[in-house]
Amino acid sequence: MELHVIPIRLGDDINLILGQSHFIKSVEDLHEALVGSVPGIKFGLAFAEASGKALVRWSGTDEELTVRARDTILALGAGHTFLILLGNAFPINVLAAVKAVPEVCHIDCATANPVDVVVAETELGRGIVGVIDGRTPVGIEADPDVAERKELLRNFGYKAG
Repeated sequence: MELHVIPIRLGDDINLILGQSHFIKSVEDLHEALVGSVPGIKFGLAFAEASGKALVRWSGTDEELTVRARDTILALGAGHTFLILLGNAFPINVLAAVKAVPEVCHIDCATANPVDVVVAETELGRGIVGVIDGRTPVGIEADPDVAERKELLRNFGYKAG
């Protein structure tokens, strides 16, 4: 077995959801879940088929995000893995709908941070072992940090008054 670290660096204003699904139907079902969650959503979606033709299957509403999702999932090379790149929405807006898709097995991460994906490779193929999502914590929040966090959530409209 060999371990590989595959970096995903998307830049500003792009969020991602990385997970595992088990069936080619996932592409269409995930597409429907996303467009049904956020009107006018911009996204790219790619799924690494693990049997049959073993192709990267894809869909999306934004050409650039779709191409980036396809290229990234191909670089990961892990079967039954899907990647959603979000342009004008956040994972919190769509994650419940994504998790509700019957083919979705689990979510590895949902983030705007730089991500390193740890992939194991055997004679059979590749699979995701885990993800490193962002930076290591540097300390414990103090009272001013708590106040700042709460204000930010209220400014975003995630919490009332």
